[in-house]
Amino acid sequence: MEQFTAGKVLRNRYRLDRILGRGAMGHVWQGTDVYLERPVAVKTVAADLLALPDWRRTALARFEREAKAAARLDHANITTVYDAAITEDVCCLVMQLVDGTTLDNVIDGSDGGRLTVPAAVSVAAQLCAGLSAAHAAGLVHRDLKPQNVMVRASGLVKILDFGLVKVLSNTDPQLTMTGERLGNVDYASPELLSGEESLGGRSDLYAVGCLLHRMLTGHPLFPSEGVAELVTQHLTASPPSLADCGVDAPAALQELVHALLAKRPEDRPGDAVEVYAALAPYLPAPDPALAARRMPPEDPRRPFLVPQGPIVPR
Repeated sequence: MEQFTAGKVLRNRYRLDRILGRGAMGHVWQGTDVYLERPVAVKTVAADLLALPDWRRTALARFEREAKAAARLDHANITTVYDAAITEDVCCLVMQLVDGTTLDNVIDGSDGGRLTVPAAVSVAAQLCAGLSAAHAAGLVHRDLKPQNVMVRASGLVKILDFGLVKVLSNTDPQLTMTGERLGNVDYASPELLSGEESLGGRSDLYAVGCLLHRMLTGHPLFPSEGVAELVTQHLTASPPSLADCGVDAPAALQELVHALLAKRPEDRPGDAVEVYAALAPYLPAPDPALAARRMPPEDPRRPFLVPQGPIVPR
């Protein structure tokens, strides 16, 4: 298996420029499609991982599953897959490179580290729109967190990294690697943390509830320095209400967040479509007068304030 370095060209087309991130499965690179002359993101499987005989078969099988599953998703709120290669020499996934900034940067840059109700609901509604398409295809993201959510300058929210998806209708438990913790603990559902083999879309909805709480309050659902304590809180502790955290939000929205954070999946809303519908009353009202004005960069309300509106040059 090849070692990947900056400047290397994969499949005689995709040049690796610089590393954007590292994960359990490998690296994510900013690259260039030299044929179409456009930027791309390239996800590669770690060569040292694949060098281990016992891991190689599992990693390649899982990566192939990821590529096929991600390629079936076609939605504005999900990163687009362009190409993939799964051979003895090259193992990579080529995706849309999303401009903008991650949701954690949007939150940190907001007033007091909190988003307004219309802004937070705008993010959550777009997440639910994308998740509805993924769940309809039988996929669960399993790792929703602020770092996996991009907000473009247009305000469009993009879900990144369906690299940990699980095909609900055809799951091979042996493809889940021993000792690998899936999901981020701050936003992981109780059933994910307890190691349940069969996860449904409601696991992602729990993460949406955690993200809503984070956006509206300015801090994680269960602030804790220890992973074990944090896991225990997700499994057993009652989540603090928005009102207890000093957030002035409509009662029905607070009830929705509380329902999303239910310990048992069956006590949460039925699906992402239902959550979107519940969020809709709190979305910002469209304002065509804003279409020709410059708006703040990465404003998550923009797709609702100016539906399909033009992007005014900065």
